[in-house]
Amino acid sequence: MRKRDEFESDLRIRFLHGLNRVASRVYHRVEVTGEFRVPRAGPAIIISNHISSLDPLLIQSVVNRPIIWMVAKEYCELPGLRWIFESIHAIPVSRDGKDSSALRSAFRALDAGRVLGIFPEGKIGTEPGLLAFQTGVALIASRSGAPVVPVYQRGTTFGKSMLGAFFLPQSVTVRFGPAIHLQKLYGKTRDMDAPTRALEEAMAGLKSQAEAIRSWI
Repeated sequence: MRKRDEFESDLRIRFLHGLNRVASRVYHRVEVTGEFRVPRAGPAIIISNHISSLDPLLIQSVVNRPIIWMVAKEYCELPGLRWIFESIHAIPVSRDGKDSSALRSAFRALDAGRVLGIFPEGKIGTEPGLLAFQTGVALIASRSGAPVVPVYQRGTTFGKSMLGAFFLPQSVTVRFGPAIHLQKLYGKTRDMDAPTRALEEAMAGLKSQAEAIRSWI
């Protein structure tokens, strides 16, 4: 049996994780499709399309290991949410894409064998299609060697305001894809274009699968 690290054993983490699971799985409705791919131990990066402010909570509710999310800095500074983000060790990220301290924090989390959560589109989508991925996640994955687990979500949270997504019951389907090992595929290349395209294609494939499944329902 693997030894649970201090972060995963932290009482605040466990309390918030349990509270979120009840809220997300009882008040909201989350359905998981596809084989669950998050490793039981060791570093991993979860990437997902971004359809609402509720995304991190709904994804965390179906993942047993706590996820360290990279979150826009302005959200981490909101008085009502600051304690929560600090408790779950969220990494504040500047939207200008030039945040070296956030990158260092991400590498430290992976070096410690933890799960990192990133929304590579960089913002919440307002149209049904996927937005172009930023290259940061490919950089982190290529340099760290951590596997990337793509997750595609669709549901009623899309297009909702923050308050609407949180306080009205929502229904979301979450689909996991196979892990992608960018370092094995591309090495520690400095050119992030091809690795980023590989992640975009994986997410687009999950989107197609999710839509095909829905067409049969």
